Amino acid sequence: MSNVVSSAASVVANRGAITACVILAVIMQALDTTIANVALPYIQGSVSASADQINWVLTSYIVAAAIMTPPSGFLAAKFGRKRVLLVAIFGFVAASVLCGLAQSLPQIVGFRLLQGFFGAALVPLSQGILLDIYSVEERGSAMALFGVSVMVGPVLGPVIGGWLTDNISWRWVFYINVPIGILAFMGISVFVEETKIDAQAKLDWFGFGMLSLAIASLQLFLDRGQQLDWFSSSEIVVEAMVCAAAFYLLLVHTFTAEKSFINPRLFLDQNFTVSMIFIFIFIFIFIFIFVIGVTYLASLALMTPYLQSLMGYPVITAGIVMGPRGLGTMVCMFLVGRLIGKVDTRILIFLGLAITAWAMYAMTGWTPDVSQWTIVYVGFIQGAGLGFLFVPLTTIAFATLPAHMRGDGTGLYNLSRNIGSSVGIAVVSALLVENVQRNHADIVSYVTPFNHAFQAKAAAGLDPTTVAGASALDSIITLQSTIIAYVDDFKLLMIMSLAVMPLLFVLRKPAKAPAVDHSVAME
Repeated sequence: MSNVVSSAASVVANRGAITACVILAVIMQALDTTIANVALPYIQGSVSASADQINWVLTSYIVAAAIMTPPSGFLAAKFGRKRVLLVAIFGFVAASVLCGLAQSLPQIVGFRLLQGFFGAALVPLSQGILLDIYSVEERGSAMALFGVSVMVGPVLGPVIGGWLTDNISWRWVFYINVPIGILAFMGISVFVEETKIDAQAKLDWFGFGMLSLAIASLQLFLDRGQQLDWFSSSEIVVEAMVCAAAFYLLLVHTFTAEKSFINPRLFLDQNFTVSMIFIFIFIFIFIFIFVIGVTYLASLALMTPYLQSLMGYPVITAGIVMGPRGLGTMVCMFLVGRLIGKVDTRILIFLGLAITAWAMYAMTGWTPDVSQWTIVYVGFIQGAGLGFLFVPLTTIAFATLPAHMRGDGTGLYNLSRNIGSSVGIAVVSALLVENVQRNHADIVSYVTPFNHAFQAKAAAGLDPTTVAGASALDSIITLQSTIIAYVDDFKLLMIMSLAVMPLLFVLRKPAKAPAVDHSVAME
């Protein structure tokens, strides 16, 4: 008993150092989700890859990370959380160095797979450590800091990656992980206590295999669907069928096996289940909102072409204008972290949804003539809305979940975030492309020589009966079609942010917990 008390006291004394170390690990992993995106054209030239082939540099990392996120809880229980985290950091840094040294496409794709495999455990295990070393009353602030570290990567990744690529070499987008990884490794080695090891823990290989197959096929389906025109491609059809079959077998196995890979008892916790649903819906909404705002998630940066192509902004100006969105998120995350425990988390989530809905409503009136100030303050409000959502949602998800289930819970929670991101990106990207085409066809139907509205425009070079006039008209129509497509998506996402509000009535307010539960870290 005295050993447990002294260990708990040690955790409290070193809590700041532990927090800094695990946050470094999270930032390192989060950076790699986007930092390589801007370097792709340079990598493509170095390894002599086609435009289609080079996308595997991104896809391989995403697939590997998605597959290895769920078993992080099992690995921590079997071998110890600290040991698994150290191996993950070491492997991630080593794979990063190998990516920087790669000389061919197969090499860099293979090393990116290794990066994804090792990096998958960094976020859920780090989140689990923070949940354990902070009391229930302090978890709001801890999750705010965790949320900022998760968001720092997508915010700074393209900026850092672009600067390194332009001024040094694309290889340094991978080498930058070395100093961060060394600091995180040394700090965790010294300050983090090892958890209790369950030598009897066994992996449900069938469940893990089906989940891995479902995730891999889903990621490939989503990443390559837009390129291959979705179900007109036999590859996409096969991937969709494999995903559906594997998911069905996993679902049946989960609820019929004696001890399945995914613990179905997690879903008996009402808050956790509803938060999982929220995560899917929120990510769908915020992938578009935050990509348009400040986050360049995966391979999409929809606001960048909006500002550069439609509004004619230089790259630097576009980056400066989009910056306040990240500031809004970070400020509100810290603010909400202090409000957790003092204000009902359901009220905070409601405020986040309401702020988001208002921001999306404001953006439905945007045109290429919108002022920079409007983009800045609406973007800041968008970021604030996400700040009001991420922290309370993460906090309430684990508020009533037993401590011994947090490992599985954090893995599944972060898996849902990753899958939700992929689904959201694929859906909003497809909708944007489809809406542009549909709007273009609708407008073109009115452009005929018999439309008297064009008679007055003929003198201005917009005569549809001439080649030059038809070409000029097509450029204008394409521009207007794109603007309307963005507005259509803004309206849809505004409606969705309002539509999920009824789920708040399902969430339970967590009961008052003891002031301190640091000893959980030693269980």
